[in-house]
Amino acid sequence: MEERVARRESCMRKIYPPMAVLIFALVGLVGCNQESPAVGDAKPVRVAEMQQTFRELWLGHIFMIQHVVLVNVTNDSSARDAADKQVLTNAKQIANTFTPFYGETRSEKLYTLLASHYASVKEYSEATIAESKSRQDAALARMASNADDIDVFFNGLNPHNLEKGTVRGLIAAHGAHHVLQINQYKNKKYPELEETWSMMRQHVYVIADTLMTALAKQFPDKFS
Repeated sequence: MEERVARRESCMRKIYPPMAVLIFALVGLVGCNQESPAVGDAKPVRVAEMQQTFRELWLGHIFMIQHVVLVNVTNDSSARDAADKQVLTNAKQIANTFTPFYGETRSEKLYTLLASHYASVKEYSEATIAESKSRQDAALARMASNADDIDVFFNGLNPHNLEKGTVRGLIAAHGAHHVLQINQYKNKKYPELEETWSMMRQHVYVIADTLMTALAKQFPDKFS
């Protein structure tokens, strides 16, 4: 077990050191399923239901982006366009989850941020296939900037329950998972991909749970 963790940590540090630090700071969070906490007057059952729906949307996010990564290798334009559409449809669904709480304008803003996140991951995938270090670095910089923007967005909407830096850490680590997966496909590290997928899945559950719990605390009447 220790050898496996050490191997994972070494790999992540080679990819993007700042993101690696964030990922391993979150290891304690992703090791188990979280129960819905008591949040004011919100009903725990209702919170759990919405939390599960949100988890499924985020799981769809990583599944569909993995599809894009694989399609990029084939250079099939029609398949790539279809995969793009699936990812963006999913991003729209995630953003729409917040419409009843924050309105359509802010939901559209979140969609734009999620689409930008995807664009940076796709850019890194294409740069990796092309073996362009400069393009990879540009994609990583865009990914990091996007994590900052998403953090500012959620902190501005819900500062009491999503303190500055909370969402940035989650999204930055999530982006690093995409990078790790892309590099493993490129280097044909197939045995490691299953472990990476498990890590990605557990982490997006943390993202979903964190955001949904913050919503339930801010709007307990909408979870009654």
